[in-house]
Amino acid sequence: MIGIDLIKTSRMKGFIERFGEKALMRFLSPSEIELVKNHKTASGFWAAKEACAKALGVGISSECGFYDMQIYKTENGAPKLKVSDKLLKRFSILDISLSITHDGDYAIAVVAIESTPAYKIK
Repeated sequence: MIGIDLIKTSRMKGFIERFGEKALMRFLSPSEIELVKNHKTASGFWAAKEACAKALGVGISSECGFYDMQIYKTENGAPKLKVSDKLLKRFSILDISLSITHDGDYAIAVVAIESTPAYKIK
């Protein structure tokens, strides 16, 4: 299963300027907020969570909320995605890959999810 999302970083900049840290708290955990360097980083994290929800075929919803997904970084600084036990079980997830990139005023994220053969998106 693959999901992709694109966000114009100026949208995130305006969101943060208007609501401050509360904007970040809407979709990021405290440990994720610590990783945010600027509005472009925050945009990439938003895109990553949206892409994950799209890969699962449910979008951001009661089935898959922002806090069901956790972004962290490896020792080399590569972004990784961890999902809640609820999502692991519900979608029979075996592995998740995440890629985030920025170009100009855009952030793009792609998430690939491997699930057990028995699971199929409805």
